[in-house]
Amino acid sequence: MSKEIEDHRVLNPGTNEPFAAVLERHVSRRSVMRGGLGLAAASMLGFGGAAQALAASTQHEKTPLRLAFESIAGSRSDAVVVPPGYTAQVLVPWGTPLSGEASDWSGDLAMTAERQAQSVGMHHDGMHGFPLDEESASRRFVLALNNEYIDQQALWAPQGGPTNAEEGARPAEESRTEINAHGVTLVEVKRGDDGRWSHVQGSPYNRRFTSATEMELAGPVAGSDYVRTKFSPEGLLTRGTNNNCGNGFTPWGTYLACEENWPNIFVNTGERFADDARIGIPTERGRYGWETSAGDPSEQNDEFARFDITPRGADAGQDYRNEARTFGYQVEIDPYDGSRRAVKRTALGRFRHEGCWLGKLEPGKPVVFYSGHDARNEYIYKFVSAAAWDPADANRPGANFDRLAIGAKYLDEGTLYVARFDADGSGEWLPLTPQARTTDGRRLHQALGLAADDQAGIIINTCDAADLMGATPMDRPEWASVDPASGDVYITLTNNSKRTEAGSEATYTNEGGAIDELGVGFATAPINEANPRPDNGAGHIIRWREGSDEMRFAWEVFVFGAAATDSDNRSGLTEANQFASPDGLWFDDRGDGQGILWIQTDNGYEGVAEHTNDQLLAVVPGVLEGGVVTPENQQHLKRFAVGPNGCEVTGIFATPDKTALFINIQHPGNWPASEDATAVTQGEVRPRASTVVIQRQDGGPIAV
Repeated sequence: MSKEIEDHRVLNPGTNEPFAAVLERHVSRRSVMRGGLGLAAASMLGFGGAAQALAASTQHEKTPLRLAFESIAGSRSDAVVVPPGYTAQVLVPWGTPLSGEASDWSGDLAMTAERQAQSVGMHHDGMHGFPLDEESASRRFVLALNNEYIDQQALWAPQGGPTNAEEGARPAEESRTEINAHGVTLVEVKRGDDGRWSHVQGSPYNRRFTSATEMELAGPVAGSDYVRTKFSPEGLLTRGTNNNCGNGFTPWGTYLACEENWPNIFVNTGERFADDARIGIPTERGRYGWETSAGDPSEQNDEFARFDITPRGADAGQDYRNEARTFGYQVEIDPYDGSRRAVKRTALGRFRHEGCWLGKLEPGKPVVFYSGHDARNEYIYKFVSAAAWDPADANRPGANFDRLAIGAKYLDEGTLYVARFDADGSGEWLPLTPQARTTDGRRLHQALGLAADDQAGIIINTCDAADLMGATPMDRPEWASVDPASGDVYITLTNNSKRTEAGSEATYTNEGGAIDELGVGFATAPINEANPRPDNGAGHIIRWREGSDEMRFAWEVFVFGAAATDSDNRSGLTEANQFASPDGLWFDDRGDGQGILWIQTDNGYEGVAEHTNDQLLAVVPGVLEGGVVTPENQQHLKRFAVGPNGCEVTGIFATPDKTALFINIQHPGNWPASEDATAVTQGEVRPRASTVVIQRQDGGPIAV
């Protein structure tokens, strides 16, 4: 989630032991910072060869992968900065026309709903490339990218800003345009013989999914009473996907757009369902006030009225009380077939999904996906498919087959778990199923007031269910990534300003007084003697490895964010690599069991922000002594790129041949000046979020 749209009211209503408390009991031990904790826990829990494999991963039996660039200096300019010998090109910025019917971009272009629906959306975030055939996979593919949210001032710059942004009725055309600026963009891109990338205007693969696009519901919630609305009395359809932040992709060739900060587009001025209160549905006005456009003569099929979920009819079929319950899911899209709707896969839980990250894939074993709930004191989840992976279902670029049917096979049936991190370096995945036992011994369905077979109700109430099971609240879990060889899972914990000093009293949301009140949560959460960061502005990254079954794991801290001069700079960061608020994350597999971990930031931590804009760093975990970042191995963590003023660096993948690295620059302040992403803006420009392609001038593989 971008700090630009972060809602500081969004807090976990749980009082389960904070991860910070678990963490501090170990970080003071030098063995933890050197990776010893993961080994000890793996051995203790009987993980078979896990401990030995972890140890072997840090030994240099092969020629170790090394970063072949020097860490660049921090930057605070209106430009992207990359190492010497590299280029950075702007590609498909906001407003790029996808079809011949859309207008070409100009700085004074007045955006309309129709024009925006046929152009690249706003504020790029997670993304992935889908090859159209094996032979050209590194030169031509469908780029799928999330358009997380909007900058109203940039969107409406030609008219001086939005109309009635804070109060009063929004003009229907403005609301409709903003709705179309959200969602997902599919666009074919290609590399020319000169190395320059471009999009293919008018390609049959070009497509937009917006906050108004009709989509299917699938999995336990589909067809249930929880999602019946005036629009879809059968509870099988909904409209739109919103605030898609992190992303995922499947081995069968589909894209996963993850609904994160979606609650704020709705409003309920009456009595909220407990699940809507727990997730943070506003009670006065939606973030953009789209609901105030209801009743406009141009409104069609309640396109604006649906954002007001206040119950008004005799039953759910006469209003939109359940509309918000059709959001909060992982959205599966087939990038190859323009005739198919997107499908919301409800079995993976309902919360503020930051991403959806594929676990280690092995034939004959279940398919696993991880996701973080990006809010303070929220949780980490895992979905394990009921079906075992069949390699025959793997993507075949260029082939015509039903990828969404394969998605249904693996994503509509399975078990959703939430993580508990234990003080000894072990952890347990807690099942969110009706018959699971809560911390006080009740069945989960009983604690939630549900029928004994109501898995749909568990999913609707995912957050309360996780509270009741005793999950560990984390410091804003964001992006994750998995080493496909070892199966190690990395996840960023961005920050947490709502951990208060020791001895302070916990306060609760929604006028609640205890965690067993459904829909109630922390307003603030106190630390105890073991909590290292009561106002954790710098964040950190953790890593775990699964055990021999799907229930247990061993964890350790991989690196702490900090300013070089911080007194609690536990990982020993220097001016050459200091960072804070880690956000985006990607394990870049380079073969032979080795790879690069790329780290992106969305920083507001002053100690680092005064030295550099948001950035992209790289480290090869396999060459780190002890397996984690320490003061003794700083030379291996390097700053590779820095974004322009005001931006967040996010979204990342590379071509299969590793010669082009794609990142996104979101909410820049005064950029881009031209197609050259490294050109410093002179004067002022209308800011446009953009994809940036980084390549070596000699055409070689990135970073090595």
